[in-house]
Amino acid sequence: MRAEPVSSVFSALADPTRRAILVRLATGEATVNELAEPFPISVQAISKHLTVLERAGLIVRTREAQWRRCRLDPAPLRTLAEWVDQYRRLWDSQEQPP
Repeated sequence: MRAEPVSSVFSALADPTRRAILVRLATGEATVNELAEPFPISVQAISKHLTVLERAGLIVRTREAQWRRCRLDPAPLRTLAEWVDQYRRLWDSQEQPP
């Protein structure tokens, strides 16, 4: 994963609302209105969060008639985990203080 995609995924994950949206989408597809329901913010604000997630590659939005559905795309998370694992091997290989 190049530095820029890593940065965009980390940036997208930095916001608790966006992380909550991803948790919801991990259970299945949802419309924008369904995603907005639990939050005390406008649908327009949720749409802005979805744009950040979409640009980071974490979600895919589709249109079916008048409905806009969102689904999770786990590929960037998998790639990010691989990037972190490079460092995990480093810190796991270092001796732990007594």
